[in-house]
Amino acid sequence: MSTEQVDLANGVAMPVIGYGTWPIPDRDAEKMVVSAIEVGYRLIDTAEMYRNEEGVGRGLRTSGIERDQVFVTTKLSQRWHGHQEAQQAFDNSCKRLGLDYLDLFLIHWPNPGLGRYVDAWRGMIELLDQERVRAIGVSNFKPTHLQRLIDETGFAPHVNQIQLNPWVSREAEREYHSNHGIITESWAPIGKGGGLLGDPVIADMARALGRTPAQVVLRWHLQLGLIPIPKTARHERLAPNLDVFDFSLGEAEMLALSALDNGDRGAVDSDTTGL
Repeated sequence: MSTEQVDLANGVAMPVIGYGTWPIPDRDAEKMVVSAIEVGYRLIDTAEMYRNEEGVGRGLRTSGIERDQVFVTTKLSQRWHGHQEAQQAFDNSCKRLGLDYLDLFLIHWPNPGLGRYVDAWRGMIELLDQERVRAIGVSNFKPTHLQRLIDETGFAPHVNQIQLNPWVSREAEREYHSNHGIITESWAPIGKGGGLLGDPVIADMARALGRTPAQVVLRWHLQLGLIPIPKTARHERLAPNLDVFDFSLGEAEMLALSALDNGDRGAVDSDTTGL
């Protein structure tokens, strides 16, 4: 089990690695969440758009874990961009999950064409003030979006969850986050479709270390101070993806992985994409 945590800007402790539940259908989410908790995951990540919050909630209850021993994240979609709308989205998600509070609530996409993410952020801040959520953040926000939140509300997100891996390393975004006390969380941390894990640099490094390619990449995230959220629908991959705390990458290995960056090629553009 991983017990390592990082403190968010408000002092809330967040596990340094999590289990992502996209694209697991609701009918399968219960078993996968139970298995994830059994092998030691203490951060479970879902979203309204995943359509599996009810299954995730069943998994949390079936696991028997105490509520304060698991860190639950969910996200609101663009239809809830607004002050009151964000609070309604919170109520809806809590009902589906069967929870009284959330550990982390995120705006899933900025959807700048709507022009309402600042209004949603104000609703999230109110939820935090009311102690209905322990921390608030965003997902897929660029520095320009983040700066607008800060300029107009005076409150920086605790977390920004973005697409990030050695092929899409997002150095500028990570620097902005660090300068503003924002924790960087990585979605698709081991890539999508297996392409990244087949990269010769990663494959050779994994063989030399006696590790899986996924373990090598996840270790890269951790040593950069990122919170990776690996996703899998295969029970046999849950434990290996968590088994990344008993080895380290050297400086040369870290640099070699970071050198794989392809810039924004292959990255989702959140100015034009969003749900």
